[in-house]
Amino acid sequence: MESLKVADYMNTHPVTLKPTMSVAEAVEKLINTPYLGAPVIADNRQLLGFLSEQDCLAKMIESSYYNQQTAYVRDIMRTDVLTVKPYQSALDLAQQMLGAKPKIYPVTDDNGFLVGAISRTDVLRAVDLHLRDAYRKVG
Repeated sequence: MESLKVADYMNTHPVTLKPTMSVAEAVEKLINTPYLGAPVIADNRQLLGFLSEQDCLAKMIESSYYNQQTAYVRDIMRTDVLTVKPYQSALDLAQQMLGAKPKIYPVTDDNGFLVGAISRTDVLRAVDLHLRDAYRKVG
């Protein structure tokens, strides 16, 4: 299974957010994607953080209570982002995802630039395809 690389199963064109976007703009982008969050990037694709639907929901509830919409992505994004590299094993990532870890990981190159994203569904698909292939070879 070591031949299962993240690069082979990641989304190379994930939805991304900018730190200067309003939370409302970010929500609009997120609700049109199957992912539960998105990487926040600079103009040069350097990863700056991650914003989840949960982060947005908390801020939107607060905004509705105060009847104001003034938050920006940079105000609520997480900057302690767990990332993976495209050359890492998808099986190792699957094992990592068994714990209380993110359901989606930004994929960055060795310099911290975003090259994609991979979700738990993507990893599950990778393992499933690999097992199906192995079953065919045995049978």
